[in-house]
Amino acid sequence: MRQLAERPEDVPSVFAERFNSGDLDAVAEVYESGAVFVPEPGSALTGRQAHAANAEFVGLGAPITVRPRHVYTAGDIALLIVDWVIDGTDREGRPVHVEGTATDVARRGADGRWRYVVDNPFGTA
Repeated sequence: MRQLAERPEDVPSVFAERFNSGDLDAVAEVYESGAVFVPEPGSALTGRQAHAANAEFVGLGAPITVRPRHVYTAGDIALLIVDWVIDGTDREGRPVHVEGTATDVARRGADGRWRYVVDNPFGTA
């Protein structure tokens, strides 16, 4: 599995690889401690609640594809605008299709790696 991102524009692809592996602990490593996850507009979660909500997306069992549209960096902070699609079949063979444009914030940590501080998958909704 890939290391955490060394450049802000790589955070979405590292996330996607870990998401598609189904390894929830690996997905959690892409987030800073105390990061915010917004599973639906107006619902900002942190900690265990954020981890559980993210697990629901991973639990769909369909792969995610990401396409960064814009990355704006100021020092150790980056704003990422990312188009994404979860498309395939779930574990029971039913079709799954969820998509959005995320507005995410990432920060470079003391180790030089970039992690999400805010993950807002439906950021333009």
